[in-house]
Amino acid sequence: MKDVTNLNAKAIQQMDLSQRIIVLSKLSAYMKGNEASWLKAKQQAAQKNPWFLPEFIETAIQNMATAFLEEASLKTWAANYQLPAQNLQPQKIGIVMAGNIPLVGFHDFLCVCISGHHAVIKPSSKDEVLITHLIQKLTEWAPELHSSVSIAQQINGCDAYIATGSNNSSRYFEDYFGKYPHIIRRNRTSVAILTGHETTEELAALATDIHLYFGLGCRNITKLYVPENYDFIPLLQALKKYNNYMDFHKYKHNYDYQLAVLIMSNQYYMTNESVLLVEKESLFSPIAQIHYGYYNYLPELKQSLQQNQDIQCIVSQNDIPFGQAQQPTLTDYADGVDTLLFLKNITASNPIQSHML
Repeated sequence: MKDVTNLNAKAIQQMDLSQRIIVLSKLSAYMKGNEASWLKAKQQAAQKNPWFLPEFIETAIQNMATAFLEEASLKTWAANYQLPAQNLQPQKIGIVMAGNIPLVGFHDFLCVCISGHHAVIKPSSKDEVLITHLIQKLTEWAPELHSSVSIAQQINGCDAYIATGSNNSSRYFEDYFGKYPHIIRRNRTSVAILTGHETTEELAALATDIHLYFGLGCRNITKLYVPENYDFIPLLQALKKYNNYMDFHKYKHNYDYQLAVLIMSNQYYMTNESVLLVEKESLFSPIAQIHYGYYNYLPELKQSLQQNQDIQCIVSQNDIPFGQAQQPTLTDYADGVDTLLFLKNITASNPIQSHML
């Protein structure tokens, strides 16, 4: 797609909110379908990034098509924010996307588009095929969008920025974008609280929360909290659901490396021959390894976790249900920052505001 950084501020007025919803909802059926160009894009995405297995791409696409792009859901979402039919003061919003899982930056684009702003997108090199293809499809259906959404290799001259990256890159983002309204996101991960009374089905669903996308998403579980004397055997059995990962050389390399480190450091671990369980304080665990810790008083643990800004979500029998960590809705905003409200406020008064997390 041709890079466009000088956008016509009046162009978005050619499409009102209802028209934007219609064209966005059209993506739902397209993403669920089998048009030749879409099949080719998915194939290219898997070839370009070996971590994007075809089944991962398909899971991400189906979740988004269902949870994000149904016309009724988009209408309700927009109505809850009382978005105007026309954004009379559209701003250029630069979006720096991550690339850890397929289409991870799509929700940011969706927020900008639904709010009537202009999106200037810098995709990650790890995940540029799918987002580029979908934007091309949108502009094919609605040529009016050509001047209000673009792909750019360098982002500058925007009125506000949404940038997602690592803890290191977030510091650079703050230097570059700090004087503008911005949302800057850093590393986050997710945890699960177990009681020992989980059913076999719940543990199988937890295995998906842990292993989907090889555990690379911020909503993947990387730390387990268990009571004293917890029996790990049923959990290790449930995690065998993903034993086939050992056929993927990149995953196996990580497993072998982490196993070697544990053996050389004489550290206690448990394994089912495809994943390692290690007692560690850190919330973040490497690929093929899951950390765990013990708790004594559940309310105290919950309060501590809810205040921890490194945690994206909590999975348990009383929080996000097992198996649903990777099924966010339109209002499950990354890092807990309401992206659409941020964009609406820019429309209202263009304040210099910051959400540095």
